[in-house]
Amino acid sequence: MTDYALDTPLDTDYYGVFADVPAADREVWMRARAMVEQTMPEVNAAWDAAEYPLSWARRMGEMDLLNDGVAGPGLNQVSPLAAGLAMMELHRGDGSIGTIAAVQAGLALRSIADYGSEAQRERWLGPLSRGEELGAFALTEPEHGSDSVGLETSVRVEGDELVLNGEKKWIGNGSVGHITVVFARDEEGKVRGVLVPQDTPGYSATTITGKVALRAIHQAEITLTDVRVPADSFLPGIASFKDVSKILFATRLGVAWSALGHATAVFESALSYAKQRIQFGKPLASFQMVQERLTEMLSDLVSLQLHCRQLADLDAAGEMRPTQASLAKYTATRTARRMASTARDMLGGNGILLENHVVRHFADIEALHTYEGTESVQALLVGRDLTGIGAFS
Repeated sequence: MTDYALDTPLDTDYYGVFADVPAADREVWMRARAMVEQTMPEVNAAWDAAEYPLSWARRMGEMDLLNDGVAGPGLNQVSPLAAGLAMMELHRGDGSIGTIAAVQAGLALRSIADYGSEAQRERWLGPLSRGEELGAFALTEPEHGSDSVGLETSVRVEGDELVLNGEKKWIGNGSVGHITVVFARDEEGKVRGVLVPQDTPGYSATTITGKVALRAIHQAEITLTDVRVPADSFLPGIASFKDVSKILFATRLGVAWSALGHATAVFESALSYAKQRIQFGKPLASFQMVQERLTEMLSDLVSLQLHCRQLADLDAAGEMRPTQASLAKYTATRTARRMASTARDMLGGNGILLENHVVRHFADIEALHTYEGTESVQALLVGRDLTGIGAFS
């Protein structure tokens, strides 16, 4: 039986898009690669068994990879390019590993860093960035996904306490973490952010089972029943859904980088397989059809690299617009899906084996394509920017 070596990074950069990456940013990128190399022996087994190794988050924290470019007390802020390259590399390894960083740093950490009080920032940023405690970001509800602006979870002030009631769904780290940023409507109908320790009475979280994507990280369905927390648990900077949207805009480019990571993985696996697999007495790579497919995939990969690098530079200059990040997410996840399908097909029957990695990326891209705003929502955001007409209803 032939064993194929398909997970070795090839550093595909046909246009030299990353040839001039500064040394400090490249060092962050290589730390992410080291994390992937350490974790890869565990990934397929965890994914297959739908087990979430919490040690992965701690390991990323020890390697200072739970930052995502966020600024705050005790954080080693990195550039948008370094944050993007790290997210790309983590997803090149595995979607669940990358999503741990996206939830922990991109959502939970960012919410507290950007909108929390000084006391909240001092309490949580260090432990979250070090992976010592896990954070969750609870926006989506069972009946409100793409229309999350319509959230129904409530929060009211009662004396020196806040009382929360409602339900949340698809919440990463929501059943295995320590603190959850819960978004709820106050008595005036304004959207507020509330820090809720997961061991608070009335907080009930159930891990969602039966997933066929992102199987090595847990998402939860949460029920909040008269959950009481101190009145200073409000994130003071959150006063409307527009504030929440700023968090999502900030992470949207990270999703494009994540898709680039998956796209890189499936392309390089397909290329390596084509060189190693012998059929009809010669390598698959010698067939015209295979070379044409590889060229098509490379064309897509270079396009995504250019998208992500350009927006990272705009972000660093403070010039990136939210709809540009939406277009990047829209383009990147659609393209990565197509590339994964081609790669899976190129591997034939071997393409459905976890040991050959492609099918794991194939499945995980489906989740990436949906979260942080579906394809349709991104198209409507860009469409409104182009036409000046909102078409959300």
